[in-house]
Order: sequence, then C-alpha cells, then structure tokens
Amino acid sequence: MTRIGFFGILGSGNLGNDGSLDAVMTYVRERYPDAELGFLAMGPEQLTARYGAPATHLQWYEPHAGDATGLRAAGLKVLGKLLDPFRTWAWVRNYDVVIVPGMGVLEATLPLRPWALPYSLFWLGATARLTRTRVALVSVGADVVRKRATRWVITRAARLAHYRSYRDEHSRQAMARMGVDVSADAVFPDLAFGLADPEPRPSTGAVGVGVMAFHGGNDDRARADDINRAYLSTVKRFVRLLADEGRPIRLFTGDVADDEVPADIIATVPGADITAEPLTSLQDLMRRMAEVDVVVATRYHNVLCALKTAKPTISLGYARKNDVLMSAMGLGEFCQSAREPDFDRLVAQFRELEDRREELTAVLKERNRVMSERLERQFAIMSESVVEGSRT
Repeated sequence: MTRIGFFGILGSGNLGNDGSLDAVMTYVRERYPDAELGFLAMGPEQLTARYGAPATHLQWYEPHAGDATGLRAAGLKVLGKLLDPFRTWAWVRNYDVVIVPGMGVLEATLPLRPWALPYSLFWLGATARLTRTRVALVSVGADVVRKRATRWVITRAARLAHYRSYRDEHSRQAMARMGVDVSADAVFPDLAFGLADPEPRPSTGAVGVGVMAFHGGNDDRARADDINRAYLSTVKRFVRLLADEGRPIRLFTGDVADDEVPADIIATVPGADITAEPLTSLQDLMRRMAEVDVVVATRYHNVLCALKTAKPTISLGYARKNDVLMSAMGLGEFCQSAREPDFDRLVAQFRELEDRREELTAVLKERNRVMSERLERQFAIMSESVVEGSRT
C-alpha cells in the first residue's frame, strides 16, 4: 500500500492553500484509492474531519500555547522549535511520499519569519532524506527573498526536495537567482486550475470585489499601516462608485485574516446592494464568482478563481505572481499594485474591462482549457517519477 502525506499551512482558513490540497487529493484518490493518507498541517482537526485521515499539528507550539504571553510564550516557542525536528522525523518516516501541494512556500511576499514555515519546510526535507521518503513540491510559488536568514532556510529546504515544480516561470527563475539548480525543475499551472468548474449562471450585472487585510510584505513593515490605509481607501472609494451607479456588489475574501474587512467596507455604503457571505472553500468561492459579471481582486487565489470561472478580472495585486498569472491568462494590461493603488486608473480599467467582456471571456475559456491539460500532464509525471518511484 502506498503511503502519502501532505504538508503545509492547510486547514487553517486559507482558501487558496486548501483549494490546492483539494486538487491534489482528487488526483491521489482517483489514481491511488487504497493509499494510506495523513497530514502534517496547521489545522489538523479540520483536515481529519474533511478527509477522514489522521493529521498532526505542523508546529508543537500551536496547540500548547493557550493564552500564554510574555516570557512563558517565548519559552514555549523555543521549546517547540527544539521539539519540531523530532516530531517531523516521527511523522515523515510513516510515509513513502510527502506532497507539498502548491502554496507560496518558497516566497515571502507577505510577512514571514525564517523560524516559521521555512523552518518547518527545512526539517521536512532533512528528515525525509534520513528516512528515504520522497518530498514533492508541486506547483509551488517562489520569489526572491531579500532577508538573508529567511533566504538561507528557504533555499536549503528547496534543495532537499526530490521533486520541484513551480506555478510559473517567474518562480522558477527566482529560485535560480537565489542559487538553486533548477535545470531539472518544471513549470506547471497553479493546482487550483485542476478544480471542477462551477455551474454557469446567467448575468446579474453584479461586480465581484475580492478584498484583503493587506499591510504589505516582509520589506514593508515600517510602513504597513500607511499601505493598509491607502489600499482600503481606494477599495472603499471604488465600491462607493459602484453603489452610486446602482450596481450589485459581492465582496469576497480568501483567508480568515480578511474576515473583518467586508464589514468595514459595507459600513461606508449604507443601503447599497452589497453582500459578503461566508466562504468555506475555493469551490464555494468560484460558485459565488459565477454569479458576477466582472471581478476586481487582490488575493492571488481570488484572482485565480475569477480567471478560472472566465470572469474578466482586474488584479489589484500585492506581488509579482499576480501580474504573471494575469499575463498568462491574457489580461496583463489589467493589473496594478495594491501598495500604491491609482483610483482613476482603476476606474478606467474597469470601464474597458466591461466594454470588452465578451472578447475577454472567450480568451479566458481557451486559456483555462490549456491550463487543465498541462496539469493533467504534471499528475502523470508525478505518478511515474514520484509516487511509483517511491516503491522501488
């Protein structure tokens, strides 16, 4: 029996990460229905409830922290970092293959410390080498990391993997720039392109707006509050414009960290036709997006889901990965930065998007077909060189 583990920030409320896992789980259950599965993840209880497989906390500290503060909290964190390598080894040795399903595990485009996920990823690779378990980084995101310590841990974690593929060429080149040999690494689409499409819905005239609790990235900590104010001010102004024109507005989020943003925006436009229903998965998000005509979004997987449902989209993005994805899907001209949003340009982009909606929808449908075919190719390669190879 093949034993397959899954690793990452999974089950903790990030819809993009969990959607990537869903796509790989579909592949695994179709090709290896008798496989023994397990998780080393941030939200183990949620994953066990959803998939019926055993799950372990990614970090010892999380379930043991409780309400600890000050010196006690610091002491527990240090203890956890000392215990985690041994916990990881004890988990990894139970599996033939460990899959890291997508996610931006090799980037720091949002605030990230070296002793957080990079540390865990490093010990996954190191203990896997000791136990002869294969680690596969599948369609992961990467970017050049400027913080020296974080960069050191990330690159060494990547080198320890047996299989690496990236969700775009930008990610592959970023790893090369950080000194990783990528000559044997491939580029395949984001795993979310492997999810089932929602049922099409008739036009409602609604506009989807994907919002985020955005404060910049690792290099923006000194001006995080200013970035957040500028971003939210622009989004609120745009939503108010839509409301004044009588447009129905549907707000989307992508992580539990964003939960308070919709209420803040709705409070600025009382009486408007604006809703923000809770979302539980990327499939749920795509079903909601199927009800709108066009989308303006910030989180990477909000943008991706809009494109996958063939909705003409503007990316008010926070990282190069947003721009790369938009270009790959034929909408590269409809991007701008969430760090320095330009309201007048946003409105102009929105007007053009609506004028060209039929044309752009056709482009997106064709690009989605190609993405789906390429992902099928990756799954075939994984079966041959990763999963089947682990049995020899």
